[in-house]
Amino acid sequence: MSMERMTKVEESLQRAVRLKKIVNRWQKLHTHCMWQMTLSQRRNPYAILRMQATMEQELALANKQLLVVRQAALHQLFEKEHQQYQQELNQMGKAFYVERL
Repeated sequence: MSMERMTKVEESLQRAVRLKKIVNRWQKLHTHCMWQMTLSQRRNPYAILRMQATMEQELALANKQLLVVRQAALHQLFEKEHQQYQQELNQMGKAFYVERL
């Protein structure tokens, strides 16, 4: 075999080795990427369930707070109407009977 032919064979082998390394690296990256995707897909449902549970808790607390605020506003309205009714009765010379303790 001539020297020139041997160098060409060596170059071809080196190129083949480089290509094999590139293919192996691509396969490893592809495997890692697929593993990450399946891991993400497994985690997402649990994250969604946790977020839904948190949102339900926040909504329940917000509803309770809204109820307290509405009750306070209603109580204030009744108190205002009671005072107004008392003033109207006082103007007519009448009054509520209030038992003193």
